Amino acid sequence: QVQLAESGGGLVQAGGSLRLSCVASEPIGSAYTMGWFRQAPGKERKFVGAIMWSGGNPYYSDSVAGRFTISRDHAKNTVYLQMNSLKSEDTAVYYCASAPTRYADFDSWGQGTQVTVSS
Repeated sequence: QVQLAESGGGLVQAGGSLRLSCVASEPIGSAYTMGWFRQAPGKERKFVGAIMWSGGNPYYSDSVAGRFTISRDHAKNTVYLQMNSLKSEDTAVYYCASAPTRYADFDSWGQGTQVTVSS
């Protein structure tokens, strides 16, 4: 399976911005879907957003739509999560994941990166 590694987490004040990166261990196939998830302490892991590697509009959860943006760099095998207007409720461990096709389950996961938003 493809290996994924997140980075870019840290401590940021409410209203600030942060960009997370997820680097794949090998080139990502055109049929892949790349997703972002997050898990707050004591909570279940929840979907944040996803994008098809070949293109198309990303999809976001209602809680982050308008504030978060997913982008990709094919040459660097990297997907990004730009987070703006951060709120304390965005505090969580953020994970990236990949699925071989748009219909497949996410079967590869990164180790996670902590994002803490202070109020």
